[in-house]
Amino acid sequence: MAPAAPKLQVRGLGQRFDDIQALRAVDLHVAEGEFVAVVGPSGCGKTTLLHILAGLQQPAAGEVLVDGAADRQRLGAVGLMPQRDCLMPWRTVLDNVTVGLELAGMSRAAARDRARGELDRFGLAGFEDRWPTALSSGMRQRAALLRTFLAGREVLLLDEPLGALDALTRQRMQSWLLELAAAERKTVLLVTHDVDEAVFLADRVYVLSERPGTVVLEARVDLPRPRDPGVVVTPEFAAVKARLLAPLMAEGRSAEAAR
Repeated sequence: MAPAAPKLQVRGLGQRFDDIQALRAVDLHVAEGEFVAVVGPSGCGKTTLLHILAGLQQPAAGEVLVDGAADRQRLGAVGLMPQRDCLMPWRTVLDNVTVGLELAGMSRAAARDRARGELDRFGLAGFEDRWPTALSSGMRQRAALLRTFLAGREVLLLDEPLGALDALTRQRMQSWLLELAAAERKTVLLVTHDVDEAVFLADRVYVLSERPGTVVLEARVDLPRPRDPGVVVTPEFAAVKARLLAPLMAEGRSAEAAR
């Protein structure tokens, strides 16, 4: 029996904006139920990659396959959580998290009933009638994630979803996100500039080069699951981190030498 096609696959992907080459010949794949991270320096095209996968942009070269089939109409087929939480200040928490369901045609009452059943799991029970300005940064991110999960997409694209949080809140949210993704059996592609976060969360990590971004390393993270926060101080964690940092540090030294 032939192996199943990856849930999400990118082949020879390239993107250009006027005279700027943002991405070049990017190849990557994500299996069903896998948690994959993409790391790279600022400006290497990580967000551009997610926008292409979500259907917000069409690539200048290459193709995107979902379940083994090329699809140019991906808009709405996958869930995307952008860097900012994008909560609407004029809507309560409950009405913010139901936006996707309402846009998909669900009635407001049905959407609110659906969301209420998930508030406790996302740590938002008791805050459904609060305005976004009354929430902590961690709660805002939880609300944004709930909005993304409620859309019901099998593939989730997360663009540095925890990047704006303080270190302690971020660590707690990482553990919570791992538990949530495993319970929901979601296929996740996360982009981040934080190598520690990538190693802690992912099954595999792709490293992108400086612009134009291209894959310079693919590494498997063979750390046991479920992952305890204490794993970050183990030699095994440090070894994976060092492997991912090596091409990034080499590029940095090359750039300095060229100046």
